[in-house]
Amino acid sequence: MRFVSGIALAVGLAGAASATIHPRSQDSRDFFALHLDTATSPDHVARMLGARHEGQIGQLTDHHTFSFPRDQSSDLAALLDNIKTKRKVRRRSGENVARSADPLDSILWSQKIAPPRQRLQKRAPPPSEAIARRLNDVPEKSAIDAQSDIASTLGISDPIFKEQWHLFNPLQPGHDLNVTGIWLEGVTGHGVVTAIVDDGLDFDSNDLKPNYFAEGSYDFNEGGPEPRPLLIDDKHGTRCSGEIGAAKNDYCGVGVAYDSKVAGIRILSAPIDDVDEAAAINYEFQKNDIYSCSWGPIDDGATMDAPGVLIKRAMVNGVQKGRDGKGSIFVFAAGNGAQYGDNCNFDGYTNSIYSITVGAIDRQGSHPSYSESCSAQLVVAYSSGSGDAIHTTDVGANSCYSNHGGTSAAGPLAAGTVALALSARPELTWRDIQYLMVETAVPVSETDGSWQTLPSGRKFSHDWGFGKVDTYSLVHKAQTWELVKPQAWYTSPWLRVHHNIPQGSQGLLSKFTVTADQLKDANFGRLEHVTVTMNINHSRRGDLSVELRSPAGIISYLSVARHRDKEPVGYLDWTFMSVAHWGEPAVGEWTVIVKDSEVNDFSGEFIDWRFNLWGEAVDGTTQGLHPLPDEHDDDHPYEEAHVATTTLEPAPSKTNPAVTNPDEHHDRPVNQKPTDQPSAPTVTQPADEELEVVNNGTTAGSAASSTSTAVSDNYLSSYLPTFGASKRTQVWIYASLGMIIVFFIGLGVFFQLQRLKRRRTNPQDDYEFEMIEDEDEMHPMTGPGGRTQRRGGELYNAFAGESDEEIFSEDDEEKPYRDRLANIPERDDEESSPGSHLLTEKH
Repeated sequence: MRFVSGIALAVGLAGAASATIHPRSQDSRDFFALHLDTATSPDHVARMLGARHEGQIGQLTDHHTFSFPRDQSSDLAALLDNIKTKRKVRRRSGENVARSADPLDSILWSQKIAPPRQRLQKRAPPPSEAIARRLNDVPEKSAIDAQSDIASTLGISDPIFKEQWHLFNPLQPGHDLNVTGIWLEGVTGHGVVTAIVDDGLDFDSNDLKPNYFAEGSYDFNEGGPEPRPLLIDDKHGTRCSGEIGAAKNDYCGVGVAYDSKVAGIRILSAPIDDVDEAAAINYEFQKNDIYSCSWGPIDDGATMDAPGVLIKRAMVNGVQKGRDGKGSIFVFAAGNGAQYGDNCNFDGYTNSIYSITVGAIDRQGSHPSYSESCSAQLVVAYSSGSGDAIHTTDVGANSCYSNHGGTSAAGPLAAGTVALALSARPELTWRDIQYLMVETAVPVSETDGSWQTLPSGRKFSHDWGFGKVDTYSLVHKAQTWELVKPQAWYTSPWLRVHHNIPQGSQGLLSKFTVTADQLKDANFGRLEHVTVTMNINHSRRGDLSVELRSPAGIISYLSVARHRDKEPVGYLDWTFMSVAHWGEPAVGEWTVIVKDSEVNDFSGEFIDWRFNLWGEAVDGTTQGLHPLPDEHDDDHPYEEAHVATTTLEPAPSKTNPAVTNPDEHHDRPVNQKPTDQPSAPTVTQPADEELEVVNNGTTAGSAASSTSTAVSDNYLSSYLPTFGASKRTQVWIYASLGMIIVFFIGLGVFFQLQRLKRRRTNPQDDYEFEMIEDEDEMHPMTGPGGRTQRRGGELYNAFAGESDEEIFSEDDEEKPYRDRLANIPERDDEESSPGSHLLTEKH
């Protein structure tokens, strides 16, 4: 058996292997997550590696943690990397890896676990959103009477119920969750458990004690069964819990599903590693139905972060195995960074196809300044803004809170409505719930210019998703809903672009056509989610924006420019997601447009992209489960992408007043609204290169039907390149090139005249100019008569080794991303290709 140096010496430490879970102290040991073949004993693997088995990772079957002494762990890491490489090479060659005789091939996947870190943030409203006033308007007497009648009929005596406008709004009728009618029909959440993954849950609160579910609760920060709030600011989880499961009694108010149970899973009060986070979101997933997550990476307009592979595996494990195979339901708050130009597609939790991403709407129906927009947002629910907030339970036996807000408060309200739907129809799957959200959401602010009408007839907005949650409609539709068939998917080849991204009014367009035969082979029926994974090099990430256009002309703004994001890297295997194409016909031409609308010294290159469709299977009886996520897969086929330069109409001048620096404008600010129907690209016929004209901000129909034209951004002839620069810069570039050409012509004439003059004055001094080939040749030479001469070629050597590009272009300090084919061992240029270090910088 082949072992790397240092591992073989440790094989005799069999006694160290144990299935007992040890506290993970990383002072002296490094930890590794391994996915093993089902038939393989983790103790046997521990003996082979000389490692200690720390136990299974939560509910992830066949996934185990192993530890190794830190001073020897580099050998184990090298061995595991070698196993991965061998598996890829053998799989690429067509060899059946499962039949390998090497026992180490039972290790199907591995990852070294990074030390615990505090990377997740609660999504409470930013300080500027603190409530400074209360509404003084007096509601109509009829509305007050209706609210009192509901309370009396249901026996609600909770003291702050009348302040819980999100449940029944007497001041702005209709601006609430529309839940009381469902309560009157007897649907109150009985039999459903929502786990609040947060900073703790005060189960001693009289408002929560009747509905606290201890079996589904755990403290991953302290390593104990009780998720008790311990820190001074451990209040967020309790407030979120009250929104869902506050009991109907004489304390505070009531939850949306006041007869449902709430569990607490504490992870936000201390640094946490991927093992614990993965275990947390699968914790007791046969008993916990919903996981309410009002947190994520920091919402600062500069962060781009996603869960690690192990956590992604736990999410897939949850939707495939949780709730006896019906799937755990993950609800995530969209994020509070809109005033910083942030967008929820830069968050790998909210842009997951397995998440219900929930933005905010305030009690007057306005879009709060903090609530992020993105193409992955499914719905909105009520939260703080317009002078009021959510009234709920607080930490303490009889404590209430009147200032809960942000998308942190919107997410749990949506989770509470899901609890009511599951109470009425327990057999609903995780995808049924998403369908029901889409089908029953109510569009709001329909004249704000943000809505697109989809081929299905539904409307979608990047600000509002499909609209606000309507609990009554959701539960009623759930009761008669035909369950969807299993999930199917279609994955395109990797599409190789390798093209510089022009700046200014131009963008870079790449297309991929989906055929009916491809979908048939994939057993693919109705379309649900679309994901696009991209690699782009750029020296300032925040300058980039990306659009996806469907065959029907619907636009998804996958990425928006962010003025705070100054990271000198682009997108490294980053996956964007959109629900905007839900129910669209998938056959036809899909177009990605990458833009860099800032004309500055920062530049980039579009490397490659891949396109995924997710939806319902045609034949559910033959459809299998999607494999667990892995690191980047080199084995997918490659195709040369269709690439064209695009000329874009100037973006509308409207800017987002919430962005902190209005002087910095980008192609499409976060809250800038497109018109109803964006227009598709139109094609012109330039002399040398295909030029596609794209009208930014309007849609309707396909490229074939579009008749719009764009104004060229050139002063010069259309066959000359624009360099992605402005008109003035183009003139400067061509004028400079002309002056340089004239200079060199004059220089040549001068030396020719000097040569002729020397010939006339000294016939013996007769030699031609020579180009210097080597630095060693740059020395004085002795001419006839012992005179010291300098070779004419030295004058040329001032520019030796420099191309015109090197003379007239700036140095790019960023080493470019090298496409993934460079990883294949057969390539000869693997070591020489620049930028290979970026291949390991995965999010």
